[in-house]
This record gives sequence, C-alpha cells and structure tokens, in this order.
Amino acid sequence: MEWQSLAEKALSGGRLTLEEGLAVLEADNDEVLLIMNAAFTVRKHFYGKKVKLNMIINAKSGLCPEDCGYCSQSIVSTAPVKKYTLLDKETLLDGAREAMARKAGTYCIVAAGKGPTDKELNQVVDAVREIRETMPLKICACLGILKDDQAKRLAEAGVHRYNHNLNTSKANYSSITTTHTYDQRVETVEKVKTHGMSPCSGVIIGMGETNQEIVEMAYALRELDADSIPINFLNAIPGTPLEHAGRTPSMKGLKVLALFRFICPSKEIRVAGGREVNLRTLQPLSLFAANSLFVGDYLTTAGQEVSSDHQIIEDLGFEIELNAL
Repeated sequence: MEWQSLAEKALSGGRLTLEEGLAVLEADNDEVLLIMNAAFTVRKHFYGKKVKLNMIINAKSGLCPEDCGYCSQSIVSTAPVKKYTLLDKETLLDGAREAMARKAGTYCIVAAGKGPTDKELNQVVDAVREIRETMPLKICACLGILKDDQAKRLAEAGVHRYNHNLNTSKANYSSITTTHTYDQRVETVEKVKTHGMSPCSGVIIGMGETNQEIVEMAYALRELDADSIPINFLNAIPGTPLEHAGRTPSMKGLKVLALFRFICPSKEIRVAGGREVNLRTLQPLSLFAANSLFVGDYLTTAGQEVSSDHQIIEDLGFEIELNAL
C-alpha cells in the first residue's frame, strides 16, 4: 500500500474504502512510521502543528443507573470510586480556573447518569453562564441523553460543544450496554446539532470490536459530521465487566489514530482516555495524527502530569492552541 495515496485521497475529499481502512489497521508494524507520516500530511494541512488541550471535571460521580461494561461508575461496577451528586457552582468555577492554568482551551463538564434532571441542568446552566462571562474558555458539556428543551437551554447558556460518544459499533453495542441503545446516542448528537452546539462524539477502542467494526465506527462519525472525535483506549478497571480485557497494543493504537485522520480528515481527533496505559512511551507519535489531548485526570482514572504533556508538545516542535474549540 502506498500510504501517501491515502493522504491524497483524504485531502481531495475522497473516502477510504473498507479494504483501505483494514489495510491501515492490519499493516505490519514496520509500516507504522510511514502511515503516521501520511496521516501527518493530512493533520498538518488542516491544523498545522497546533495542539488543542481539553480538561475534564467529573461533575457528578457514580450513582449511575446505566450498565455500561467499561465504566467504573455504572450500576454493575464494584470499583471503589467516589460517589457524589452534582458539584456546586463554585467548584465548577474552580475547575474552569484550573483548566486555564493548564492551558486548556476547552473545559468539559461531565456528569454520570442517563440524562440530567431539571435541577442538575439548572446548576450547570448557572455555572456555564458565569464562566462565559468571566473566562475566555470554550465549554463542552457531557450530561447524557438530552431532551429537546434541555439541549436548547444549554445552547442558550453558552455551551459551545456537547459530547455524547458512540463508544463502539452498532453491531457490538448490545454487548457493551443494554440500558440504552446506539440509536439513542445518535439521536442525541443530532439534537445537539439542531440547537447549534458543536457535536463531539468518539469511540472506545478495545471492547471486543473487530477491525472492520473500527473502520465502520470511523465511517459512522464521518456520517454524523462530529466536529470533535475523542479516541479512547479501554483502561480496563477492576470491578467492571470488562476488567479482564487486554490493552490495545501501542502500535495498533497509532494505526487507529491514523485511520480516523484519513476518514475524518478535517475533524479534531483527540487522544483521550487510556492513552497513558495503551500508547505508553509512544504517546508523542500520536500527535502526528491527532491534534488534541485531554490534560490531567479523567473521570475516575489518573492521567499523567500536565507538565509532561506540555513537554511532549514542546519537544515535538508543536504549539498549544490557546482558547481553541
């Protein structure tokens, strides 16, 4: 395979065939640097050497009625995680200040649960309005499945982006969770777009999906026209149904990132949860395909030191894109 031809196809508006997508994922590891170089051609065309930073706050932890097999906060998890109701306004504001200190352009307010109650939505809306008035941050919310009026209120409050991940392929979905459907997730992303918020939707690699399903996930997100695509790699947490799932090999993780860059060339591709334990020492190479990172801790798992991420970016000769959406 001439990998650079895939970059040229992506830049000309073409879509990789299933065979081409599988060729990326199944390539010999000796080909990885050539694949990443081709992916970088596309990444550089749309984003230069800039890197967007995002920070998550776990605004409501545990207490979730969903049975998602990967999640330590789900009702079927026995993992020892903190459990608390939605954080108060001042704590959410403190989180926004911390995001700025970390040079993150986007602050992500995430709450466990199927969807927000009216009281929870009021709390988020109140905090978002003050953040928008006092700080130059972009705000992403991730509160679960939304009703139409809830999406409208978040948009009116100033939420720039809404995250609702597809997580896995449609065919694999029922093996991961049974308390909601793949189609419900798609409907929420479409609802977000209707109300003018930027759609953020991504995947978790390593949950029993086939290589063909990984290609299909990339196709689905291209079709959904998600502006931001977080690529998570399963961090198998003891006490969850997927606790015995193996890690994604580091080289396979790089191929996945390149694949998503080829199929969704102009979109923000974010190296997200699990990168530290799956990509390990190859994390710097991920930025030749991806143009975005989460900095700091995730929802219930630890990230690496923020200074280490800043150092990676500097050592690559890349630059942090401040206040980027």
